[in-house]
Amino acid sequence: MALTSTLRQRLFSRTFSTHAGPSRWATPGHQERPNGYLFNRNPPPPGQSRKWEDWELPSYITSFLTIVILGVGLNAKPDLSIETWAHQKALEKLAAESSSSD
Repeated sequence: MALTSTLRQRLFSRTFSTHAGPSRWATPGHQERPNGYLFNRNPPPPGQSRKWEDWELPSYITSFLTIVILGVGLNAKPDLSIETWAHQKALEKLAAESSSSD
């Protein structure tokens, strides 16, 4: 019993210990609390626009082109459903029966 309480005390003191000094798990500049803005970035001063990041324009262009290509491609694909195939076969049989009975 004394052994388990000693183990618990050691584990608990190591896990929840507070020490002064920089954390080895966080890089400098990332310890501050969130300031309430998206991605912790302050908005630009009034009258100025936000500067775009290098990745934004290619990302927006790629997203737009993907939506356009998928929209056109999915609307232009052939109808390969079983219902359409069965309907066409039934129409062919009806046409063959009506031509043979004439």
